Amino acid sequence: MIYFWAFVVGGLICALMEYISLKFQQLTPGHLLVGLTVTGAIVNGFGLYDRLVEFAGAGALLPVSGFGAAITRGVMEEMRRLGWEGLLTGTLELVGLGIAAGVLFSTVAALVSAPRG
Repeated sequence: MIYFWAFVVGGLICALMEYISLKFQQLTPGHLLVGLTVTGAIVNGFGLYDRLVEFAGAGALLPVSGFGAAITRGVMEEMRRLGWEGLLTGTLELVGLGIAAGVLFSTVAALVSAPRG
């Protein structure tokens, strides 16, 4: 059943973003990505995103909103551990490895693929 709910929740997030993209055509994909990231961070700040992840699993983690939630989770954990200094150190605590992997694989893909011209 977890696969079903992951599909439904992930699909709803994507369908909502597609609707927003079609309704507000002046928004670029960058606007939508930032909007999803900020929304995930805000929802996790209220403690609701972890509940959604427990319910939907990867359906809530894979959209970019999961990245925003992970950033917020890292900041909150570091603030508990270090106090106000956690605002600065916790930002990339949980997502640093994913960002590094993304940069590495993007570089490899850029070097291997032929540019269109």
